[in-house]
Amino acid sequence: MALSEKGFHVAVVGATGAVGQQMIQTLENREFPISKLTLLSSPRSAGSKVLFRGAEHTVQVAKPESFEGVDIALFSAGGSVSLELAPEAVKHGAIVVDNTSAFRMDENVPLVVPEVNEMDLHEHKGIIANPNCSTIQMVVALEPLRKQYGLNKIIVSTYQAVSGSGAAAVEELYEQTKAIVSNENYEPKILPVKSDKKHYQIAFNAIPQIDKFQENGFTYEEMKMINETKKIMHLPEIQVAATCVRLPVATGHSESLFVEVDQAGVTAQDVKNLLENAPGVVLQDDPENQLYPMPANCVGKNDVFVGRIRKDLDNEKGFHMWVVSDNLLKGAAWNSVQIAESLVKLGIVK
Repeated sequence: MALSEKGFHVAVVGATGAVGQQMIQTLENREFPISKLTLLSSPRSAGSKVLFRGAEHTVQVAKPESFEGVDIALFSAGGSVSLELAPEAVKHGAIVVDNTSAFRMDENVPLVVPEVNEMDLHEHKGIIANPNCSTIQMVVALEPLRKQYGLNKIIVSTYQAVSGSGAAAVEELYEQTKAIVSNENYEPKILPVKSDKKHYQIAFNAIPQIDKFQENGFTYEEMKMINETKKIMHLPEIQVAATCVRLPVATGHSESLFVEVDQAGVTAQDVKNLLENAPGVVLQDDPENQLYPMPANCVGKNDVFVGRIRKDLDNEKGFHMWVVSDNLLKGAAWNSVQIAESLVKLGIVK
C-alpha cells in the first residue's frame, strides 16, 4: 500500500543479484511510492533489462555519481561495494539501507529489524544496516518474549538454505542431486563458501560450517548471530550461543531455539498466546494435526513462522521453539524495504 503521496527516488545496488531482484519485486508488491527507480550493478551485469511496474529499466554501472538525487539506496552487492559506495551515496544525500555485513557492528550505524527496534532509525547518520538473515527471523520471534517476560539466554541451532550462499550454490545443489541420483561423479566447488581449504557435497548432506572459523571455534556466521542479537535487542549482557548448519534446502532458513526468560510461572500457552498476535509472526503450532512451520511452505512469504513451542522439562524458565522464514525475503529484501517504509512512516525521509 502507498505510504506517501510523494514519490521517492530509489536506487537498488546489486539489482541483478538474487536479493536485488527480490528487493525490486518487493518494492513493486508493496506499492512503495517511487518517482524514479535507478538500478545499479557491477560492469559485468550493466546493460541488463529489468521490468518494474510494466516499464523496462536498464541496469547501470554503480559509481559515486549514480546517487545524485537519490532519496533511498538499497544495497545488496557485497561488503566491498558497500564500503566503497555507501559513503558516496550518503555524500549525495541518500539514506543507505545496506544488506551486507560491512556496517552491522559499527557503533554509529543502527542495525534494524522494524518489529524489534524501529525507533533506532532516528539515530542514523546516513547508513542503516540490515542484519544477517538468520538473526532477523530469530529476533522477530523473540522480541515479544523479551518485552513481556525478559530474556536471559538464547541457544540457537540453524538449518540454513543454500540460497543464503547465492544462486551458484543453489545450482550446485541441483546439479549434485541429479548426479548422485544418476550415480555420476560430481566435484563440489562452492560450499562451504569462503572456505580456503576444501569444499563438500551439499546434496543429501549437512555442512556444519557457514563462513570461516574464528579463533574461538565459532564460525563468522555464528558470531554474527551472537553479536547482532545483542545490538538489535539492546541486551549486551544476554547469553547467546549459535551453531549454524547448511542443509540441502533451496530457500527458507529453519532454527531450533532454546530461550530462558526472566519471569517464573510462564506457560507454553502464554508464549503461544503472545506470539499469536505478534507483528510479523505467524503461529503454526498444532501438534495433534502435525501443524508446524516448514521451509517449503514459507517461500515467497514475508512473515516469520513459529511452532513446536514447549516448556523445557528441567528449566522452569526455559522454552523451546521452531522458527522458519524465507531468507531472501524477511531475511534480506523484505526487511530492507520494510526499513524504507519505516523511514517514510516516521518522517525521517521526506
